[in-house]
Amino acid sequence: MSELQCTDTGTFQKLAQQLRIDSIRCTTAAGSGHPTSAMSAADLMAVLLAKYMKYDFNNPQLANNDRFVLSKGHACPVLYSMYKAAGAIKDDELLTLRKFGSRLEGHPIPQILPWVEVATGSLGQGLPDAVGIAIAGKYVDKIPYKVWALLGDSEMAEGSVWEALECASYYKLDNLIAILDMNRLGQRGQTELGWNSPAYAARAKSFGWQVEEIDGHDYAQIDRAYEKAMASIGAPFFIVAKTEKGHGFSKIANKDGWHGKPLDKELAAEAIKELGGENNATIQVRKPDPISAPPKKFTAQPFVCPQYSTAYSTREAYGDALKALGAVYEDLIVLDAEVSNSTYAEKFAKEYIDRFFEMFIAEQCMIGVATGLSTRGKKVFASTFAAFLTRAYDFIRMGAISRANLRLCGSHAGVSIGQDGPSQMALEDLSMMRAVYGSTVLYPADPTCATKLVKIMAELPGISYMRTTREKTPLLYKAEDEFPVGGSKTLKSSAKDKATVIAAGITLHEAMKAYDELAKEGINIRIIDAYSIKPLDAQTIKKATSETGVLITVEDHWPEGGLGDAVLASFACLGDTTCTSTKPAGKDNIATPKVIKLAVTTMVGSGTPQELMDAAGISARHIVHVVKSL
Repeated sequence: MSELQCTDTGTFQKLAQQLRIDSIRCTTAAGSGHPTSAMSAADLMAVLLAKYMKYDFNNPQLANNDRFVLSKGHACPVLYSMYKAAGAIKDDELLTLRKFGSRLEGHPIPQILPWVEVATGSLGQGLPDAVGIAIAGKYVDKIPYKVWALLGDSEMAEGSVWEALECASYYKLDNLIAILDMNRLGQRGQTELGWNSPAYAARAKSFGWQVEEIDGHDYAQIDRAYEKAMASIGAPFFIVAKTEKGHGFSKIANKDGWHGKPLDKELAAEAIKELGGENNATIQVRKPDPISAPPKKFTAQPFVCPQYSTAYSTREAYGDALKALGAVYEDLIVLDAEVSNSTYAEKFAKEYIDRFFEMFIAEQCMIGVATGLSTRGKKVFASTFAAFLTRAYDFIRMGAISRANLRLCGSHAGVSIGQDGPSQMALEDLSMMRAVYGSTVLYPADPTCATKLVKIMAELPGISYMRTTREKTPLLYKAEDEFPVGGSKTLKSSAKDKATVIAAGITLHEAMKAYDELAKEGINIRIIDAYSIKPLDAQTIKKATSETGVLITVEDHWPEGGLGDAVLASFACLGDTTCTSTKPAGKDNIATPKVIKLAVTTMVGSGTPQELMDAAGISARHIVHVVKSL
């Protein structure tokens, strides 16, 4: 295996042809994949790898490595071919592309491959992720690495790309370089703008980026553009590169109908011959320059848990907890979508403005930025109204695939928000977040519980979500109480309980009102605070079932997928704290008991919180009625 030493046009061309050939070889061996999308970018990637990228493949987590994000994740054959050219993987592994058990999946995945920053393939997400990585470098770690992102022209139709362009410009991310592989052809024909390079350039300029238009197959132009991008000051840099899909093989170059189609063995052999034949050369990728660590100024303080003596909202307790955690963790970063005076993330912002980043009304970008920051080891919290996180659900889903550690908070949930009406009422969020791979879903009912859970979230792996309440609610717990994930609190219990009421958040207070009313008539009920909805405290539920027989779940949420369904699912999972699926009752699982679900079943309008909870059928009055009807 020869080694390419120079960085002249001949070297670039030889490496680019090798990247094309290897992209064809691995997709032909797989019988699937996207060779033509990889071939259009090969020249751009060859110059980047041979001359500009500073990266230690033996130490991918080196703090000052440049970072590369392949936003057009379907073009991963060129990425994997780059890894081979850099000596990170061998040819036999390259040919395992898309095979079961291979690290080289159909779209790139981090951790499985240590050189991949974030999972891509859901288009429009790579640039927001890259913005987060760039923010970490420029503002948090203050390390002069560059972040390179390769975009496809089809994904330029995604609004999240333009959210990221705006965010990068606002934060003057001159360490961020986006390369648009404008190959004209999408999955089913020409893209929205085709080869209209001036239109892309004008749009990027209007967002405050420095822009260069080039021929993406002209090595001199690529070289000059990268050199300009490296020297950019005060603004991110956008390169519009006109390319051909399938470039290098005359039978498929710029031909429609070849998206996502590998070449058969005969056509692959013909293409490889036209491209100059197989070449297993390696390139010596430049390593980053050594940097001296900045003097450490931060001294971690112990967590001082806020304490409460009167009714208080859990959304404000969330802000209190963030502020308290700011003194504990130097790497704690908070994002908010321009509602920090409602989520109370502003409490952190006022104390630690250098670690707070306003994302404005751009929830997709916010979660992408959070994912990017998490790749650099930051403890990221991101908050907005719970209803608006639905806009960013695909980003949350992809964050889980990236194995990102994200801590999300949704405020103003349910009909209990009151007069704002249904457009602001999150009634789907618990179901949405329960469905995320490996997620933790928390719903505190009082400020003490909320602050303790926020502290726990700071150390949780994966995606965690806290639902907070707009209204001030009575205190339920003491400062010394603890709230482990997967636990619950039994607030009322006796040997004569007629039923068990399981609630969380705002409806727990309705359950407590119902308890008091029923107690006046000599009727006892058990009250369980299911503050941890995923994982749920299945053992406590099992005990309550055996002792009271009837379970009543009460939730400010649609009936589908929320607390009630979590309780029902728990009967298939008793004794298995990792279980998230439903299995039929058997000898190892107790039979499903009688479960009555009180949930929101009608589209309410505006009104006071109490009026709306009553209209939705989740108030104390309805709980009392159900208990008496048993």
